[in-house]
Amino acid sequence: MSAGWSLWVMFLVVLNFGITFLLFLWAPRAKIPTLPDDTSGHVWAHGTIREGVRNLPLWWLLLSGSMFVAGALYLVFYPGFGNHKGTLGWTAHGELARDEAANNAKLDDLIERFRKYPVEQLAEDPAAQQMGERLFVDNCAACHGRGGYGNVKLGAPSLIDDDWLYGGSGQDILTSIREGRAGMMPPWSSLGEDNVKNLANYVLSLSGSSHDEGRAHAGQALFTTCAACHGPQGKGNPALGAPNLTDRIWLHGGKFEDIVRTIGGGRQGQMPAWSKRLNDDQTRVLAAYVYHLSHQGDAAAQASR
Repeated sequence: MSAGWSLWVMFLVVLNFGITFLLFLWAPRAKIPTLPDDTSGHVWAHGTIREGVRNLPLWWLLLSGSMFVAGALYLVFYPGFGNHKGTLGWTAHGELARDEAANNAKLDDLIERFRKYPVEQLAEDPAAQQMGERLFVDNCAACHGRGGYGNVKLGAPSLIDDDWLYGGSGQDILTSIREGRAGMMPPWSSLGEDNVKNLANYVLSLSGSSHDEGRAHAGQALFTTCAACHGPQGKGNPALGAPNLTDRIWLHGGKFEDIVRTIGGGRQGQMPAWSKRLNDDQTRVLAAYVYHLSHQGDAAAQASR
């Protein structure tokens, strides 16, 4: 801070310290008018309770005096009195740097161990799960939810099931995190409103969902326009990020109106690339945590055997 601000801070410190110290010295010697019974005259409960006047106890005076000494010593040892840096040379930035260095030293051993395992095996490591959870909450929870349940309104898929748009292997998940994904479902409003509804009913029939049988039959022939991405049986294509239409897992909702809106208006999704924000070690730990989320049922089944 500038010399002017430094002098102003010093003035305020001396003023406040001086006033409170003078009050501390004066208070024990102050003469308070009292009645013959050594009370102040203030009464409550119709005179049952009277306010007495007593000297401050010695322990209180000693404790309060020690606080003034501690305050003065603090201003000598630590920064706070204008531009005075303190005789100990302590700074908040220095303490932060030391804490970060100590933390990084601990992390280095963990990261070195994590590098030895593939993502699938790393997902079983409790330390990697703990670190991955923190990375997930900080970077992924805004869209996928803190528990990884997804968000239909955002088109963010659930990460706790075994349904994957771009593949669910450790390497697939790692690639999605590092490089991001861009999905695009073109609008098919050119088919006409009636045909869009027929096609929506056929899509519902693929997963055994409630649908109009007659409209579904009429829409079957139209599905050839979709088969290029979703496959002839609607099983999806991880290479293109085209979802499976037969498993009742819907990225943008599985009601008839949702599917009509998807077919007629199309959909666009963007998974940002995190390689610019997270380093390679962090993305591997994060991928392991996401893999862990989708395989918690497997671990529970093994534990119950």
